[in-house]
Amino acid sequence: MDFSPISCYTYGMEAQENVKQAPMMRESGIAFSLAALLALLLSLTVSVAVGLSGAAETAQGADWFKYLGFLLPQLSFAAACIVFFRRTRQPVKQIYRPAKWYYFLLALTLQFGLLFSLNFLNGYFVKFLELFGYRPSMEDAVPTLTGWNLLPAILVIALLPAVFEETLFRGVLFGSMERSGWGTLSSVLISGALFSLFHGNPEQTIYQFLCGMSFALLAQRAGSILPGMLAHFANNALILTLESCGVALDALPVGGAAALYAVSGACLIGSVLFLVLQRKNARGGVKDGKIFFLAASVGIVLCAIEWIVALAGGFLA
Repeated sequence: MDFSPISCYTYGMEAQENVKQAPMMRESGIAFSLAALLALLLSLTVSVAVGLSGAAETAQGADWFKYLGFLLPQLSFAAACIVFFRRTRQPVKQIYRPAKWYYFLLALTLQFGLLFSLNFLNGYFVKFLELFGYRPSMEDAVPTLTGWNLLPAILVIALLPAVFEETLFRGVLFGSMERSGWGTLSSVLISGALFSLFHGNPEQTIYQFLCGMSFALLAQRAGSILPGMLAHFANNALILTLESCGVALDALPVGGAAALYAVSGACLIGSVLFLVLQRKNARGGVKDGKIFFLAASVGIVLCAIEWIVALAGGFLA
């Protein structure tokens, strides 16, 4: 697929030639704000309901409550995407257009490299924060994973985020940026930053930012969000499976860890080089950027507050 100002990457641009791009950017910004606002409102509603029922203390450690913590954001993503598609009348099927087979293989190779090569950056970032008195969160937010309990966890924590997060962040946000004539670099950086910010987890900020950028670039090169969905699912499912089996990467022997990092590093470098060296980049800045950021400002502020509160909580713990 060629990429140029005339023949640019879209998720179905042929069906969208008559759609004005400024409104598209506004609607994508609204989708981001709506997702953040709904996630907050749903979380507050559940917290208040649990508090009023008098089951707050027992609910904190219950699996059903932990599942809600993962499920509610996905419901907000789904609702925001539905509103976006209805208001813009963009064909949903164009978001999930097919991709060439090797992009799916590339997605798995890329994610293997990201997970095992770059995850240590978060460790160094946390250690840096610890120099100033930060204490990592010890709360176990993951439900029981032993035995058959792994299956519902993979559904809620791996499959649903792979579908709805990729649809919102790569299909709606990144796709709108590309259609509106944003430069590839600007689109990748900004969509990756929004993806990381939305998660509100200081300890995972760097890793999520890099994953967000990688998934965006993968979607741009493949012309589809489907390979990114596979990578996203594989990342979460593998983490859950390793935890279910009691495998701790930081407990591996020195030789095994070195071999793992070497192989994953080679996978990461090779995958990134393959994506970067493809001549599908669009030059440009952030056309209609003010419109987008104004519409997304509510979501950005809410997510920033959540991130700051989580960071401050680590220093006050």
